[in-house]
Amino acid sequence: MKKLIFVLLSSVCLGQTDQYKQILLTKKLGKEVRSYSKGYGMITDPKTGNAGIVDSLGNITFDYPFKSEISHLWKDRFILKVKTGNSNAKTALIDEKGNQLIPLDNFKFRTWENKDRMIYSRQGKDCVYDFNGKQIIPFSDKIEFGSENRFFVKNNNIWLIYDFDGKQVSDRQFTEDLRFYKGRAYISKGEKSGEVIDNNGKTLSSISNHNIDNINAFPYLVTLDTSKNRYGIVDEKENVISDEIYEQAFVGREYIYLTKDDKVSIFSKKEGKVYDLDYHYVNPLFNGLFKTSQDQTNPKAAVIRLNGEIVFPKEYDRIEGLNIAGDKYLYLRKDDVETLLDKNLKSILNDSYEIEKIFPNALILSKDGVYYSFSPKNNTYKELKGFKEMKPFELYPLLIGKNIDNFYGILDEEGNEVVPFIYDDIETFLGANEFVVKKDNKFGVTNHKNEPLTEVVFDKYVQDKKGIKLTKGKETEFIYFTEQKERNFIE
Repeated sequence: MKKLIFVLLSSVCLGQTDQYKQILLTKKLGKEVRSYSKGYGMITDPKTGNAGIVDSLGNITFDYPFKSEISHLWKDRFILKVKTGNSNAKTALIDEKGNQLIPLDNFKFRTWENKDRMIYSRQGKDCVYDFNGKQIIPFSDKIEFGSENRFFVKNNNIWLIYDFDGKQVSDRQFTEDLRFYKGRAYISKGEKSGEVIDNNGKTLSSISNHNIDNINAFPYLVTLDTSKNRYGIVDEKENVISDEIYEQAFVGREYIYLTKDDKVSIFSKKEGKVYDLDYHYVNPLFNGLFKTSQDQTNPKAAVIRLNGEIVFPKEYDRIEGLNIAGDKYLYLRKDDVETLLDKNLKSILNDSYEIEKIFPNALILSKDGVYYSFSPKNNTYKELKGFKEMKPFELYPLLIGKNIDNFYGILDEEGNEVVPFIYDDIETFLGANEFVVKKDNKFGVTNHKNEPLTEVVFDKYVQDKKGIKLTKGKETEFIYFTEQKERNFIE
């Protein structure tokens, strides 16, 4: 049976990759450039151990005269580490020209991703700096990140909440630091007692009759009877939505899923109501539709509504909810028959077309040995002229195959040529942008933007978890894998 490949990913964009830029800069300078990203890379002198910074034009903007390490922190900000004698390494925050924004000293630091804030720790005290070297919060006994925009600051055994501008946002005192999720946290005050607070310390809900297990569906809360290990649901005023009778509770974006006696119930946050279903488990599709679970006793699936109404009976081998070109679609496969329905559950394909691959904005179809790119949004079919055969079981997020001359190349979802059809073979690796091309019994490496990461001159290659090692006589070259971000493959 044919395996349909879903390629749910962000569309491949044009422009030079950091990896290729790093290779070009290495060739230009005659020095290895590493960790290039967002306009800057690092260089190290293998003889002296001195480190430096290079920009996108190949200019060495900073070259430290002693043995050191430099790492890219954020935009044009870097961390310089220098080891002097037998003492511990000293650290500094520098800009691209080596100006010390936070001077060299024996300190440690912590940051929050994509935020220009640093918790600076020295001699048992913490403070907060921004990445311009400005102190945001003065030295305190302890400082912790509470979320992407909150700090907890401790002095004299009392924790207070501060924002990322260094302002205290509340006079409320805490005995411990907290972690906020979606701007909320739960504070337990003992058995069946606690409160939900926002990230300004304001009480959103006071609890006096339930043990709270999960607040991520607020204003609805998952409760737990600890003596029976059973779950229920209350609202923020402790009105009981569901008694504590369920064996498990899972919080989703729109629903809370509850299980009991091998059956699932669904609580709809929008409707504030629990629906009991006659199924072991379900997964959400879209617009209140769900697919039922498959198991060894019944490997088929059905499509149902929230109220249990059967939309498609439990006789399908594969059911998926898809987002193509910004619209919702339902994919069904029963034996060898495939169907793609729009949000109104109307078929969008002409009869006799087979679905070969599904991309973010288009489908690859075949009919009578001819391949097409199909746009559901415009309902248009584009013949992929000269394309003869897809490479089987290929999970790479582009269309790899042969042309009528039996050469391998790559097309995008619209049928545009990404890699020319000039190769004897193309070998890809799951989750990596890079792949091996073969021509006249020689090997090389390129990527999803057809950037020649090596020449096609090597006699053999070996792949490991980190990348690809190519060999030509005594000469070797190693290409590191880069991940296919925001891409998810479903086979």
